[in-house]
Amino acid sequence: MTELLAQYGLWLLFAVVLAEQLGLPIPAVPLVMLAGARVADDPLYGVLALAVAVAASALGDAAWYVAGRLHGHRVLRLLCRISLSPDTCVRQSESTFTRYGIATLVIAKFVPGLSTLAPPLAGALGMKPSAFMLFNTAGAVLWAGAALLLGLLFAAQIDAVLDALAEMGIYAAALVAVLLALYIGWRWLDRRRALRQLQSERVAPEDLLAMLDRGDAVTVVDVRSGLITEAEPVRIPGALHIELEQIGEHLHRLPRDLPLIVYCACPNDVSAVRAALKMHAAGLKHARPLRGGIDGWLAAGYRVEGLEARPS
Repeated sequence: MTELLAQYGLWLLFAVVLAEQLGLPIPAVPLVMLAGARVADDPLYGVLALAVAVAASALGDAAWYVAGRLHGHRVLRLLCRISLSPDTCVRQSESTFTRYGIATLVIAKFVPGLSTLAPPLAGALGMKPSAFMLFNTAGAVLWAGAALLLGLLFAAQIDAVLDALAEMGIYAAALVAVLLALYIGWRWLDRRRALRQLQSERVAPEDLLAMLDRGDAVTVVDVRSGLITEAEPVRIPGALHIELEQIGEHLHRLPRDLPLIVYCACPNDVSAVRAALKMHAAGLKHARPLRGGIDGWLAAGYRVEGLEARPS
């Protein structure tokens, strides 16, 4: 294994970091730390490893940033399909962007889930390419540098582990494969657990349209984040805009015994489901998520109107 890392370490490092940033469930930090363990004997290798890790990270992030610019917030749906990160990370990413703004890109790689979702979200929100590259590269340098430093500090322990694996021979490869399989399996189970929470009964867009056309006493609630509504300032006619985090403050404004249809703009309607669950817990038992959210509504060609200011 030591010889393998010596011969192909930088290429392997590039491939793993790129794969992780493209959304595959492959942890890159351990390999960056292995590279850091070699810095004591070969300082130049550390410089090369830092450059390779940053370049691979920037390449993967740039691809998702461009996808976000071209396809908007909808690209996150694709990302959630190929990634094992729970869909709730999309909403968490939006909240982090709301709180920290462009500085989110500097800390993104230190936050599980946010690392992959931040670049397409930055593109979807219309962040300037120059600003994205500057702050995203700064974050990549900090992330890779921190992992290399950890590898350098624990070089003796890492060498001991490598020596033990070398003695194990082929069993070492089997052990690594088992550990990787366990990691991917845990992430998959975590995703399935998250998806099971989304099995609430949904309302189809055509059914909601029929309710509105008949003049039914139905209340529609838009729980998209402020960042998303700024990028796409339209709503389903008559919808109340109440962000998910502020649902509790506005429960008194919502009818307890009439239909409540909640929608968002996120994969698997996760924010709408979470809002509906909060309403159920507060006794609003008729709250149901809209299937497909605002994207499904727009795709069906149904009417929309300009978004009013958030209620105070």
